[in-house]
Amino acid sequence: MLNKKLAIVALMVAFPVGAMAAGENNTGTCGWGAKLFDGQRGIAPQVLAATTNGTSGNQTFGISSGTSGCTQDGVVKSNWKTAMFIDGNKSKLARDMSTGSGESLESLAKLIGIQDQHKAAFFQATKDNFSNIFASDNVTTDQVMASLKQVLASDSELAPYSKSI
Repeated sequence: MLNKKLAIVALMVAFPVGAMAAGENNTGTCGWGAKLFDGQRGIAPQVLAATTNGTSGNQTFGISSGTSGCTQDGVVKSNWKTAMFIDGNKSKLARDMSTGSGESLESLAKLIGIQDQHKAAFFQATKDNFSNIFASDNVTTDQVMASLKQVLASDSELAPYSKSI
């Protein structure tokens, strides 16, 4: 019985160390570990995120399939919250962007981190570029995000926020 406990403890210790040694410090990156422990600081959440990703193999799958907040472009980022918000509020967001105001647009601005002094420019940019952001009635969440990112990147005042999408 004692040997089994020692083996389990050894495995639990080995997984996070192996994951970190392989460069998979996953806090704030991708995979279910990053999603579960998003925004948490400290050793415990970092180890738990790495363990979750290391033991389930989901990060490797996420990178190769482009899911779980992972991308295939070599850029490590976590924008799943923005994607989930857009996906769940697409029609309201389209309505608000078309007018340049509204609760869902305000919420998106907060989620992206738009500072108060830039909100008016953000609202105007979404209104002016509505037909680019919502190019069709059946636009996907990924298309909305990509178009919004491009709109923000092309505006000198809003360009820094494009990295949040």
